[in-house]
Amino acid sequence: MPSNDARILAQAAVPTAAVGVIAAVVGGVVAGGKGAIGAVVGTLVVIAFMGLGLYVLQRTAKSFPQLFQMMGLMLYAAQLLLLVIFVALFKNTTLFNPRAFAIALVVATVTWIAAQARAHMKAKILYVDPEASSKGDKPEKTGRSS
Repeated sequence: MPSNDARILAQAAVPTAAVGVIAAVVGGVVAGGKGAIGAVVGTLVVIAFMGLGLYVLQRTAKSFPQLFQMMGLMLYAAQLLLLVIFVALFKNTTLFNPRAFAIALVVATVTWIAAQARAHMKAKILYVDPEASSKGDKPEKTGRSS
């Protein structure tokens, strides 16, 4: 993973994990041990889903840059749908507190999206390939000449 991608992943995952720790403490205080477990599971699900999505999006951007925007929109819609399905599957579980799980899932998702947006805005990503410019290669003229 190139340094920009790893940096963006870290800048999104670290705040999400911090929010997950806070959610686990609050869940533990409010709902006991099962609340803390639910918050931890919710946070881990968000980090796994969103991290995998970021990885897929970056691979798509490198392989098929023309599909980047469409893939990003489709990926976020699919991630949110999968998170809703995950909440629906575990709404009656006895392994952990479902309410703490759902609240941690939503808060961690919002945190991830905000942190990822901030990381992209702060990233210094070049719009031009400096290696191609330094070689003195002139771009081919593909349009009609007048």
